Amino acid sequence: QVQLVESGGGLVQAGGSLRLACAASVSIFSLSAMDWYRQGPGKQRELVARIIRGGSANYADSVKGRFTISRDNAENTVYLQMDSLKPEDTAVYYCHVNLIGSVYHYWGQGTQVTVSS
Repeated sequence: QVQLVESGGGLVQAGGSLRLACAASVSIFSLSAMDWYRQGPGKQRELVARIIRGGSANYADSVKGRFTISRDNAENTVYLQMDSLKPEDTAVYYCHVNLIGSVYHYWGQGTQVTVSS
């Protein structure tokens, strides 16, 4: 069982920044990847950013150049730095992880990000 605790959401004006954090209850190195997903109003959940065990990251086209995913290995925490936020970034953001060698995956409770125009 893996617990994920998210923090850092809130209300921000367009063009502003927020940083999300997701603390895992297990070592990052037991995870194959750590992801951030989001689900906007009336939309399907979508992958925003992923950082794999080796440290490489990739991003959805809609956030490239504006969002940065990173991690603190000692704190077992993954971050999502969100800059130049747009109203269309408004969504509930979820942390998601998979354990290495397991079919199970885990979700955080979600944190609301609202970007006003």
